[in-house]
Amino acid sequence: MNKIIKNLLNKIEKEGYEAYVVGGYVRDLLLGISSYDIDICTNATPKELMSIFPSASPKNLGGIDFKIKEYHIEITTYREEIKYKNRKPIEFNYINNLVLDLERRDFTINALCMNSKGEIIDLVGGIDDLSNLKIKMIGDEEVKIKDDPLRILRAIRLATILNFNLDKALYKEIKDNKDLILLLSNTRIKEELDKILLSNNVKKGLNLMNDLGLLAILKISNWEEVVPVKNIEGMYAQIKINYDIPFTKEERNNITSIRRIINTDEIDKMTIYNYGLYLSTVAGEILGIDKKEINKINKELPIHDKKEINIKASDIVSALNIDYSKEISIILKDIENLIINGKIRNKTSDIKKYIIDHKSEWIK
Repeated sequence: MNKIIKNLLNKIEKEGYEAYVVGGYVRDLLLGISSYDIDICTNATPKELMSIFPSASPKNLGGIDFKIKEYHIEITTYREEIKYKNRKPIEFNYINNLVLDLERRDFTINALCMNSKGEIIDLVGGIDDLSNLKIKMIGDEEVKIKDDPLRILRAIRLATILNFNLDKALYKEIKDNKDLILLLSNTRIKEELDKILLSNNVKKGLNLMNDLGLLAILKISNWEEVVPVKNIEGMYAQIKINYDIPFTKEERNNITSIRRIINTDEIDKMTIYNYGLYLSTVAGEILGIDKKEINKINKELPIHDKKEINIKASDIVSALNIDYSKEISIILKDIENLIINGKIRNKTSDIKKYIIDHKSEWIK
């Protein structure tokens, strides 16, 4: 058993309280997946937890959280949720009953517990569902989904990432209540959609969302031929989405740029020069172009920015004996393209000679 976890559980138990690791960490442990988010449930109240872990931060809904090395620890008090509003429990009671605390949770595979001896405790059938590769809701599926519609996307995300299937009853309730996701904030929708799109099983997730009618609700199309890449901007660039996803300005610009590159179906010198190595590499992965080839082209570029051109506007004015005008920017743009494509060297003398020899092309 992980020493950090064992020490945390023992510390709580030494004060006379129960404590169990619960949820995703236990699930992933049984599946052989590394996890660094540790959730612990206990009958110690938030006030009592703060006295045990005085340097921790309090949580809004009762409990504490803190970090130890690479682990993020959340410790919450057993509770029974009574009333929800906008998917948030607004009425709940702290209780001294592990079973009731587990029954309020979402899926059976997320309600497995582990004690300080490393023993697995399964009170809701989670191990059977792990064995059967099944995502099954604890309790009444319709009630749980209406209490918190985010569980719709969480179920799909888990099925996608773990390559599991939805329980038949859960599948039906999601399909019948799919419109409830419109009650979620755009930010929460994006968080879950990001995880689905970045999964190795993204095509399974998108197919599942399509079958359940969720892609239509989120106005997502052009998803059938998506190429899985570990870059969220690259994933969004491949699909069409008319839902108001809260992208940052940088994300939106990058998505647009990657989309433009993949629409050209090639990566050349001008692509890398205009869009940069990062976006070109992402687009190249989608197009199936070897990263080494893209890096080679980038290294061979004589310049990576127009500021590197070894001539100034004043040099052009002097060399051509003309006044400052819009032709200067046209000449500079032509010189930029010629240098990138290896037609002239980026040397002041070579550039001056070229513009003098070709003056008639710009100055009538």
